[in-house]
Amino acid sequence: MFHVRAVPALTRAGADTSFKRLLCSRRLRSTVTSTLATQTEPREDVSSRGGARHDSAHSEFPGQPGSGGRDSTTNTTSTAAANEISVDFDQTQEAYKSKDSLELLRSLVVFKLCSYDLLVDKNKEIMDLGQKILGRRTFDQFMKMTFYGQFVAGEDHKDIKPLIQKNQAFGVGSVLDYSVEEDISQEEAEQKEMDSCVSAAEKESKGEDHRENKYKAHKQFGDRRGGVTGARTYFYADEAKCDQHMETFIKCIKASGGSAMDGFSAIKMTALGRPQFLLQFSEVLVKWRRFFTFLASQQGKDDVEALEQRLELKQMQEFLTKLGAKGDFYGWFTGREEESSGTIDLLDWNSLIDDRTKISDLLVVPNVKLGELEPLLEKFTEEEEKQMKRMLQRMDVLAKHAVENGVRLMVDAEQTYFQPAISRLTLEMQRIYNKEKPVIFNTYQCYLKEAYDNVTMDVELSRREGWGFAAKLVRGAYMYQERERAKDIGYEDPINPDYESTNIMYHRCLDYVLDEIALNRNANVMVASHNEDTVKHTLRRMNELGLLPTENKVYFGQLLGMCDQISFPLGQAGFPVYKYVPYGPVNEVMPYLSRRAQENRGFMKGAQKERELLWKELKRRLASGELLYRPVY
Repeated sequence: MFHVRAVPALTRAGADTSFKRLLCSRRLRSTVTSTLATQTEPREDVSSRGGARHDSAHSEFPGQPGSGGRDSTTNTTSTAAANEISVDFDQTQEAYKSKDSLELLRSLVVFKLCSYDLLVDKNKEIMDLGQKILGRRTFDQFMKMTFYGQFVAGEDHKDIKPLIQKNQAFGVGSVLDYSVEEDISQEEAEQKEMDSCVSAAEKESKGEDHRENKYKAHKQFGDRRGGVTGARTYFYADEAKCDQHMETFIKCIKASGGSAMDGFSAIKMTALGRPQFLLQFSEVLVKWRRFFTFLASQQGKDDVEALEQRLELKQMQEFLTKLGAKGDFYGWFTGREEESSGTIDLLDWNSLIDDRTKISDLLVVPNVKLGELEPLLEKFTEEEEKQMKRMLQRMDVLAKHAVENGVRLMVDAEQTYFQPAISRLTLEMQRIYNKEKPVIFNTYQCYLKEAYDNVTMDVELSRREGWGFAAKLVRGAYMYQERERAKDIGYEDPINPDYESTNIMYHRCLDYVLDEIALNRNANVMVASHNEDTVKHTLRRMNELGLLPTENKVYFGQLLGMCDQISFPLGQAGFPVYKYVPYGPVNEVMPYLSRRAQENRGFMKGAQKERELLWKELKRRLASGELLYRPVY
């Protein structure tokens, strides 16, 4: 018998508190005593703020060459031709004019070392041994002359100012990222993950629950650092530690806002609260979407793209009634505009969980087999409810600081079992803070099979509600981990099957957003890519659509210490381009440097052009008597 329980939280009109308002209802009272003082103190006069000009740009990988995501509005052909801008990425003198010859030599040596498998595989052991032999101080100096100096800006806000200012002088801004990680063993990481991802109800329950394996914690994958390159990992300790992370993010925001307009700062949501909530809310969102897809398939619409699927309410009522469902399903949409058309799409469907009186009321899911709406867990403790609220409140505190300091906030993407919740919570912040201009940027991982659906639905929602869509497009940092976890636990691999499929997906997403920018100039995108062909594709599409770099709608981003031959020519040509700038004490950013070496191994084996350009510039300086060249700014 298909029965829908009467769950008060599902009635939109009767909800006392909307989900959106939970983000901004109050500021968090931190358990760290410095929080209130930090919130009220004046801006730091720090020049480490991201911004080479009064603008910035975000997008990561290009779309399918020559094809837009939608029908492009190209009535701007003559304008585009008149304003067409091209960038030459082979002019080494321009590309490396911000570097002295020792910096070029360091880049060559570091990139070469990163191509040796033995050194990369044993890098942690080698660095530990080096520290023992040389001593802490000498080892730190050695690292600053080599790997640390190549990929990390400095130890603190004051230390990074010279590099930030130099990059700004040559047209390149900064996205500040405090890259310190806890150096804990695999066993400690696994234990922390299991303790923080399992609820009290699950620990007490011995019977079968309604949870899916994908959205449960599994000890063998508890150490989320495994198989990950270039992404920081946070493990939950307690609420005070989350407050400390928030304080660190606030300092980054203030530093980003201290030197110029339109800076950027990056945050990770797993740093701001107990990951149990992200796991559970992700499962809820996926199950709601799956139920919509199930109903759409019953109406013969399963082959239609997600954004184009529309449910006929009468057919839905008749179908569920035949299954023995009880209740008036029109009541789910009482007082809504969709009622007049008699149809709803996935965005209308998702809005059913917008309003809740309690955070735990969000965690109610449709059970297709049983025909019930049921709580994901039977009960939540009072402390769990408070922990969920504190995560949302910390996010709100950071968003408010970003607005106050004129800084854009980029929310990093994470694993797929966390990401639905992270994206939804980011979207809720965008609804609040992106009304006048884009402040909150969501990150879309284009190696995911569902990336295009996610981008198109969020763009459409922003258009309907009138706020500014803002995205950073990336490939993704968790591919190996995601594939192994899906295979071992037994769910569908969420990653595209091969590199080319990911390229096509990236291109498709990027083209869709570029077309949206051309249509209404109300969206922003950051192309965060080291791929020269991707960058060239973006420039070509901008020319076709008449998008000028001075509009500050399309941004480019690369990591500090990599692909300077792309970043600096773009900046000097007037495009908003940013370096992702890590910083922190030498001994505390070792985990970051270790992954950077692993990432560069594949990068340097697959792309020789950067090393060739570095050699070319060194030879040019030697031949022209400029070997002692010093940047002037």
